Amino acid sequence: MDGTVVGSLDLFVERDRLEREQRKLSRKQHRSNNWEKQRRRVADCHTDLRRKRRDFFHKLSNYYAREYDLVLVEDLNVKGMIESPSNSRNTASAAWRTFLSLLEYKCEREGTHCVAVNPRGTTKECASCGVSTEKPLWVRGHSCPACGCEADRDANTAWNILSRGLQDVGVGHSEGTPVETTLPVDTSVSAKRVVEAESPPLNERTASAVSEKGRIVHRKSASCSLRRERS
Repeated sequence: MDGTVVGSLDLFVERDRLEREQRKLSRKQHRSNNWEKQRRRVADCHTDLRRKRRDFFHKLSNYYAREYDLVLVEDLNVKGMIESPSNSRNTASAAWRTFLSLLEYKCEREGTHCVAVNPRGTTKECASCGVSTEKPLWVRGHSCPACGCEADRDANTAWNILSRGLQDVGVGHSEGTPVETTLPVDTSVSAKRVVEAESPPLNERTASAVSEKGRIVHRKSASCSLRRERS
C-alpha cells in the first residue's frame, strides 16, 4: 500500500448530455417518428457512458494487475447496496462487480494474487487498536476514542483491508503503526491519468514509491480504491 488515491472517472459531460436528451424525449409524442429518432439519441448516450466506463475499468484493472503482486478487495454485497435507497446511484455507477470481474481475470493472467476480504466493520474498526467506532457516512475522518489514532476514514479502512488480506494469505506485518506508506495517504491520482493508456508519469511515480508490491482496492475511494461518483 503506497497511499495513492485514484479518483473517479469524470462523466459529467456525458451525463449532462444524457439528461438533456431524455428531457427532449419526454416532450415528443409517443411512438411518433420524432420520438423514435430521439429515443435512438438517448440510447446512443447510454452506450457512450457504458463504453467510457468500461474502458476506464479495463485500463485501471490492467494497471493494478501488472504493477502489483497482491491486490486486496472487499467482498461487497453489491446487490444489497444497490437496493439501498440512500446510495443506489453511486454504487451502480461505480459498477463494482464489473470492475472486480475484469480485475480478477487480469490478475490471473499476470500471475497477481487477487484476494477478496470480509468487508464487515472495515470502516468502523480502528486499524491501530481494533476498537469499533460508529460514524455516519458524511464523516470522512477517523478518530479513535480508545487509542487516539487519527486518520482519513478511507485510509483507515484501507489499512483494515490490508491487515485482513495479509492474514488470509498467511502473511503478517508488525503492529503499532498500521501500515508504513511511502506516500502521504492523501496523494491523489486523477482518473484521467489512468485513462491515458497508463501514462509514464503515473508509472514512474509508482515505480519510485512502491518498495513492496501490494495494493488494496476497496469501495468508494481511499488509498487504493476506485472512488465512487457522488451524485
